[in-house]
Amino acid sequence: MDKSSHPAVALDTVTCFGHGLNRPECALAHRSGLLFVPDWTDTGGIAVLSPGGGVTRILTRDPPEPLRPNGIALLDGGAFLFAHLGATSGGLYRMDADGAITPVLTEIGGQPLPPCNFVHCDRDGRIWLTVSTRRVPRSNGYRPDVADGFIVLTDEAGARIVADGLGYTNEAVVHPDGQSLWVNETFARRLTAFTIATDGALTDRRTVTEFGAGTFPDGLAFDSEGHAWVTSIVSNRVIRVAPDGTQSLILEDCDPAHIAWVETAFQDGTMGRPHLDGIKSQRLRNISNLAFGGADLRTATLGCLLGDQIASFRTSVAGAPLAHWTADLGALERLLDD
Repeated sequence: MDKSSHPAVALDTVTCFGHGLNRPECALAHRSGLLFVPDWTDTGGIAVLSPGGGVTRILTRDPPEPLRPNGIALLDGGAFLFAHLGATSGGLYRMDADGAITPVLTEIGGQPLPPCNFVHCDRDGRIWLTVSTRRVPRSNGYRPDVADGFIVLTDEAGARIVADGLGYTNEAVVHPDGQSLWVNETFARRLTAFTIATDGALTDRRTVTEFGAGTFPDGLAFDSEGHAWVTSIVSNRVIRVAPDGTQSLILEDCDPAHIAWVETAFQDGTMGRPHLDGIKSQRLRNISNLAFGGADLRTATLGCLLGDQIASFRTSVAGAPLAHWTADLGALERLLDD
């Protein structure tokens, strides 16, 4: 097979697993076979899916408010970072394996952080946090002409905004070469890349590719050949993007009439929660994220906004392992036997 191509995936080959999940928006796969997803039950926390199919919830203990994990990151030792996507509040929090909570970052530049979308820890120990929009409610940012999202970098020099003016900042991931940060701008409908300077500053902003009608890029992952895999909410699309921006549709599960309805609202500036919270599909439940896992990193796992299970499919190319792939699980090791 030509390395630049990947066959489309038939919808009937997609499998689902897990049960009773509560808004598993972001999935993280670990080499042990454990899968981690955010959980909005009660005070919020993390749900852990074991290789045998069991689900264990780790809920936050005594948080300052009910927390709503959206993007999550696994740390060495079995703790997590997560981006808090509250209705009006945000922040970056650490949750230990026993549910204990520590605020990591709740304001920037002396101002409270708005609802936060995603967090990514790279191999150099840097933490990248995205804020989709400053507008409240954030559905007011579901517009093609709104660009008030930003990216926060936290490293040894502290926390600071390193990119601003983004069109609904979503998942942001450092490219496997370590030299650039790629980010989905959901309602600007483009995949953007920045060069990472030695001090962490983001420079040389450039558009990798732009997406057409019905595609709203959310999740982002890289494969071992340097291609980006992008998931689209609403249309349940998985699109593989080559380094030159060429797109290949890998998977799709949507209703044309529903997509037309959403697209009209988007163009008219009237898109809101009903357009995201309702879905017409055969199997996928508003997919929002993709993580490569399995022993060979050829199982693509899909986080989602509306389902209570996780969907997955096999790929012909391996994913690029993220920094947490070999993390020490610490107290989470016990879940391997559940």
